[in-house]
Amino acid sequence: MPVSPAQSRPIPPASTSYGPVLAPYACDPAQSRGRLYDEPESSYRSAFQRDRDRVIHCSAFRRLKHKTQVFVYHEGDYYRTRLTHSLEVAQIARSVSRALGLNEDLAEALALAHDFGHTPFGHAGEDALDAAMAPYGGFDHNAQTLRLVTKLERRYPTFDGLNLSWETLEGLVKHNGPLTGPLAGKDGGSLPAAIAEYVAEHDLALDSFASAEAQVASLADDIAYNSHDVDDGLRAGLFDLDDIADLPLVGPAFRAMRERHGDIERRRLVHVSISQMIGSMVEDLLAETRQRLADTGAASVEDIRALDRPVAAFSPDLVAADRAVKAFLHENMYRHHRVNRMTSKARRVVSEMFDLLFAEPELLPAEWRRLVGAKDAAGRARVIADYIAGMTDRYALEVHRKLFSPEAL
Repeated sequence: MPVSPAQSRPIPPASTSYGPVLAPYACDPAQSRGRLYDEPESSYRSAFQRDRDRVIHCSAFRRLKHKTQVFVYHEGDYYRTRLTHSLEVAQIARSVSRALGLNEDLAEALALAHDFGHTPFGHAGEDALDAAMAPYGGFDHNAQTLRLVTKLERRYPTFDGLNLSWETLEGLVKHNGPLTGPLAGKDGGSLPAAIAEYVAEHDLALDSFASAEAQVASLADDIAYNSHDVDDGLRAGLFDLDDIADLPLVGPAFRAMRERHGDIERRRLVHVSISQMIGSMVEDLLAETRQRLADTGAASVEDIRALDRPVAAFSPDLVAADRAVKAFLHENMYRHHRVNRMTSKARRVVSEMFDLLFAEPELLPAEWRRLVGAKDAAGRARVIADYIAGMTDRYALEVHRKLFSPEAL
């Protein structure tokens, strides 16, 4: 018998359980270091679930739909964009995190936000903007991601940015490892301006590794873009099945699927082989990470941060295979003449826009012109970089046309 509204059951009190039982070395939202600006926490979501939701609903996430992965938006509907790439990274990160007992929500939030700072036209756009910004501190997409989620998203009445939890900000900044101190990479100590400015107010412990969730999200990024770039390269005809037959990781995946399924339609073969490739990389990541967890005896997230190497990693054999795949893609896809031609155009579009807007900031839209105000050259350059970096591919092409074409209004 249907229940009438008057007979509806009362809503039970909010639960303090937000998902599967976490491993002791996972990030527990109940133990979060909090947010820069105090806010009442949600009654039905953990801190990391709330971070993920804020990421999904912000403007920067929607703009990923028309930002390049490799192919510019008008080259076809089936190629990956920054948005579809981020969703694939999030799926892999969640799967790996669940298998390891990590916090899936934190890993997902990091995966969904990790590419926010990318310019239009992918790395070509970033290179051009970095060159233009060289006299003013340069441009770095990871630093721009932090700038977006802490300053440029303006949605809330009492603060700029998304006011994400400390753990999410830490993961966005340090997912590739420490940025300062003895464990930092070759550029250790040379911080992008946006990161240096932020940590002066809100310390993100840049000299240590980030959480295991952040490390997993970073490796999920590797898994996703290797596999989908092989898929997109085949779809675009930049290389063919014979060209990848002897490529580590890729060739064995295709051979295994041919042996299992026989003579199947090419597009089905490509799909199941890419799936096999992803599965192989995930299984290797899980095995190596479990071994490292056992070797270190890590019993808390602070133990993870205190280690002298990442706890989430691929095996040495897979690292070598991964390098071979990247080298193949670099030579046969990223440097293919079709991609090079668009890359060359993209650099010119970004460089020409920056130079003109820097010389004539009155050409900026009103809200951006107000941000320039009476700033010095470095401040004006940073505002223009923010404006250009936030553009989608198609908006950048449209703005460039309006700025430079005599016929455009």
